[in-house]
Formats: sequence, C-alpha cells, structure tokens
Amino acid sequence: MHCAIQNAEVLDGAHLMQIVWQDGTESFYPAVWLRDNCQCPDCYLHSAKARKLVVEALDVNIGIKGLTFDRKRVHITWPNEHCSDFEADWLKKRCFSQQAREKFQRELFLPECQYWDSELQLPTLDFEDVLRNDKDAYTWLSNLKKVGIVRLTGASDKRGEVLKLGKRIGFLYLTFYGHTWHVQDKIDANNVAYTTGKLSFHTDYPALHHPPGVQLLHCIKQTVTGGDSEIVDGFNVCRKLKEKNPRAFQILSSTFVDFTDIGVDYCDFSVQSKHKIIELDDKGQVVRINFNNATRDTIFDVPVEKVQPFYTALKEFVDLMNCKESKFTFKMNPGDVITFDNWRLLHGRQSYEAGTEISRHLEGAYADWDVVMSRLRILRKKVQNSN
Repeated sequence: MHCAIQNAEVLDGAHLMQIVWQDGTESFYPAVWLRDNCQCPDCYLHSAKARKLVVEALDVNIGIKGLTFDRKRVHITWPNEHCSDFEADWLKKRCFSQQAREKFQRELFLPECQYWDSELQLPTLDFEDVLRNDKDAYTWLSNLKKVGIVRLTGASDKRGEVLKLGKRIGFLYLTFYGHTWHVQDKIDANNVAYTTGKLSFHTDYPALHHPPGVQLLHCIKQTVTGGDSEIVDGFNVCRKLKEKNPRAFQILSSTFVDFTDIGVDYCDFSVQSKHKIIELDDKGQVVRINFNNATRDTIFDVPVEKVQPFYTALKEFVDLMNCKESKFTFKMNPGDVITFDNWRLLHGRQSYEAGTEISRHLEGAYADWDVVMSRLRILRKKVQNSN
C-alpha cells in the first residue's frame, strides 16, 4: 500500500483531523486516538511494537495545536509541544470508515469460510513438504482456517510426528491428557475414545472453558475392518438448522449446558464448564460448537420447563449432522495426519473389533487457534514477500 496525501486539516475545534487522499477519498481521525497512538520513542517501544503511553497520562479531551503535512506523512504538534509524526500508509490502513475497517479485519482474522457436505474434496498435502517449505505450510494453515480440515500424507508410522507439527506452528496445547495422547483400546479406559465402540459426532473437550481450537491426529496403525472416521461441518449444519428450525437454533445458542470430565491421566483432574452448544459472536455468527455427549453432565442448570424443548432441539441438531448429505466418511491410513478445526468440525468414528493385540492406534495433540493464526500470519507475510 502506497498512499499519497493531497490535503490534511483540523476540524471540530481541533478534535478531528481530516485527510483527503490522492484518489479523492477522505479519512477522519480523532485527536485523542492520534495522541494515544503517537509513534515517537517516548510513547511507543518499537523493539516490542507496544505502546508506552499510559491511559493515566492521556488527556481524553486533547486538541491538535498544529498540523503540517506532505505527500507521505503528517506532523502534529500538541498543546504541551509534544510532536507526533504519522506515515501516510500507516494512517490509511487504520482509516475509520466501515469499508476500511472491514478490510483490515479480514486481513487480520481471515474469516473466509468454505462450507462443505458429503461431497467434500479433502485438502491434502505432503507431511514433509509442510515441515520444510513455507509455501506448503502456508497452504496447510490457510486451508485449515478456510475449510476446517487438511490431511497430511507421508508421515512415518512411529510416535512423535504430531510433535513435529507442533514445533512447526510454535507449540502444542497441554491438557490433562498430556502434550500428546494415544487413541487405542485400553482396559478401564478413562475416555470413551479409548474403546473400540462407535464414537458419535462430537467436539473435543467442551469440559474446558477454553476448548482446544485445533486437533492433530496421526494414524500409526489402522484396523482392517471398521474404524472409519466421520466428520461433519458444524457451521454448515448450524446454517441448515437455523433455516429449517429457527426455534431449535435459538434454544441451542442461548442455553448454557454443563460439561464435566473427572479422572487421572497426565495428572488427576476434575473439570467443569458451562457452554452454549452453538456459540455466537456479537453479530450472530457461529464461532464455535461445544458438544460432546459423553461429557455432557447429568447436572442441567435450567428451569424444569426448558428441559424438554432443549432435548427436542438437540435431537434435531444431531439428526442433521448424521444425515448422509452432511457427513463425510473416510479411512485414515498409517502415515496420515488429519488436522482440523475443533471449534467447527464434529468428528466421530465407526466401531471396530477388539483383538488380542492393539489393531488401531492414533496419536493426537491439540493446538490453540491463537498459536495457529500467529504462524499463519507470519507465513503469509513470508510467502507474499518472496513473491
């Protein structure tokens, strides 16, 4: 972005700066915001990219005493003779118009979402390419954000591959089940995943108040029959539910449900949380699904008359997930790593036969979306600069 300033002046009794750009568009900046964001070394620590000026020292009614400009920057003098310089490109990027704000938010948070159903074309990349090549790693994480799932092929059939992916993005998300965990048949299992039975559609760990955002699952050994993986786009199912039954959608997006998880693994734990099964942002957009029937608590903190309508709404939601048009079924092969959005996708597994030895073994791990998005932004910048 290379912007040129055509004119800059002070308005509103010195409390507002107007900039007219070379293309004829206008931007307005409140004086208090400009003073708060002064980029001089006294007000801003450039080595940390962090503000030094504290709110206690900010005059919220401040006005601009003097203003000069050229095509590339503006120079502001404040009543106490402090001076601030702002580059044209820096100001243009932070324009307060709705269009400019929406554009910048899209750049920061990459909200594009591609809905899918049973016809999903599963994005697939090579495991080693993702580890070694920034462009492939960027493709991996951008698809993970956009589609919600990416398969990586060509990993070994040994433990530890998910640790390599954790290092690639930064670090993994430690939970009560450890830095990584193993999905296989276990005696006296402390999790329903550690059995050979069918797993219904769920998100992992809604018993935490901040469930892990991304799940990594590496197939080390696979059973010959059964054990197929099933996934569904929860955001797409929510969209269908809202169209088909707005009342059910309203109930699931407004009712707090208790979740619990108690046991011993990495350490002993007793976890409780409350979540709406469909979590919305302030604009009414679905941002997270919180649903695991195994850890949904027997305690249900609602008035008695709301119990039956809740179950009716939940049943309709689950039925929509399970219809053949919604779910995508596939089988992981040894060396495959499935990486997916645990806030968006619900996943399950078909049952398989228990044998005298372990016939199916996955190693799993979690990552936080903040860590993944951080790496995605860094990789995007690297790839764009290399082009």
